[in-house]
Amino acid sequence: MQRTKIKDLLTGAEAGNQVLLKGWVRTKRGNKFVNFIAVNDGSTIHNLQVVAEADKFSEETLKDVTTGAAVVVTGELVASQGKGQAFEIQAANIEVVGKADPETYPLQKKAHSLEYLREIAHLRFRTNTFGAVFRVRNTLAFAVHKFFNERGFVYMHTPIITASDAEGAGETFQVTNFDLDNMPRTEDGKINFAEDFFGKATNLTVSGQLEGELAAMAFSDIYTFGPTFRAENSNTARHLAEFWMIEPEMAFHDLKMNADLAEAFIKYIIRYALENNRDDIEFLGQRLVEEDKAKPQNERQEMTLIEKLELVVNNDFERVTYTEAIEILLNSSHYKKKKFQYDVSWGIDLQSEHERYLVEKHFKKPVIVTDYPKDIKAFYMRLNDDGKTVAAMDILAPGIGEIVGGSQREERLDLLVERMKAVGIHEEDLWWYLDTRRFGGCPHAGFGLGFERMVQFVTGMGNIRDVIPFPRTPKNAEF
Repeated sequence: MQRTKIKDLLTGAEAGNQVLLKGWVRTKRGNKFVNFIAVNDGSTIHNLQVVAEADKFSEETLKDVTTGAAVVVTGELVASQGKGQAFEIQAANIEVVGKADPETYPLQKKAHSLEYLREIAHLRFRTNTFGAVFRVRNTLAFAVHKFFNERGFVYMHTPIITASDAEGAGETFQVTNFDLDNMPRTEDGKINFAEDFFGKATNLTVSGQLEGELAAMAFSDIYTFGPTFRAENSNTARHLAEFWMIEPEMAFHDLKMNADLAEAFIKYIIRYALENNRDDIEFLGQRLVEEDKAKPQNERQEMTLIEKLELVVNNDFERVTYTEAIEILLNSSHYKKKKFQYDVSWGIDLQSEHERYLVEKHFKKPVIVTDYPKDIKAFYMRLNDDGKTVAAMDILAPGIGEIVGGSQREERLDLLVERMKAVGIHEEDLWWYLDTRRFGGCPHAGFGLGFERMVQFVTGMGNIRDVIPFPRTPKNAEF
């Protein structure tokens, strides 16, 4: 008999069929006459109840059917007698293929804190919350590829080991093959990277953008989707040392076209998740409702998770310039009553509290902010005619702030070289990047979306460490 997943049994199976179920026991209850065993196989948030009549099974078999045990069940699919489920299985045979000691199994019937579950990240997938989160993550990842594939983009794998720092921030993880106790040095005492594996200093990538631009100059439209790394010593709920980035680059695109694509992209992948993981998102939304009950009234969410996602999908994003955004903040009662922790003035890098005010209080929908001061943005962004701002854009979403950052890239060789000099980047270090301006360069644009930020947004999880399977943060590289 062929195995059928629970998701398929609940949606496409017929009562009276003989079925084969394989999964893990969530709970077992019963009496001396009958046992009710809830089994989950990861295909859905829903368990399937297995009814095991005591006279059909030995006490020895049922003794090993404990929470966490892996079981193989055959039996008849029947209409359920209980509430909240359409079907159950009248078991003819139960085989325990993997025991779980009930005395030491870390996941018990009681609720566990998210902090505790991070300590057992190798087992947290088995909980309802993390089962839902990572099914949604899977769907969003598939939707990313589907969106770009439907639009003729080429998926480009950019290097994980690189000699460049795309952001120019210097917060990178160095890569070396040296014996750390005996590293070769130059005459002036510096590490001699010429003798290292790659013949120069290298690091883990912080972005695939620069290499992506090279490919866009041949394929027109490309995207990258891969891991990136930042050696930022931050322990906040918004930062990871290892995370995934989606970075499309489009030749012959300007800032408006870039913003249009980013808006369409965000709506597409959220809509796809709503269509394909509704049960998971509803479960996660209900979890937020329960969390809110413990908070003061003024800290509770104004919208449910589903309402927040539908707000994004069903509304045109507001578009304002950075200068207009600063004026809105300065004229707000929030600013006048000194409710912002950080000051507001033209030239600042907007803080999360400023971004969320614009989205949640002022416009009450997602916002695209454009034309930021050049001094707070990266060297590769196109200088505007005013000489003070660049053709940059950030997309701000409710509950999280910035979710996308992008720009029209500087295609004018002289202005790009001038900007690199101003921020201390040597031409010889990026000679290949400058070649794309020398040989058939064109106006082009792109953006980056932090995948974990998007998963956070769609699932409603408050901490970014809970939307990546094994988070990498300062002092933490377990599993």
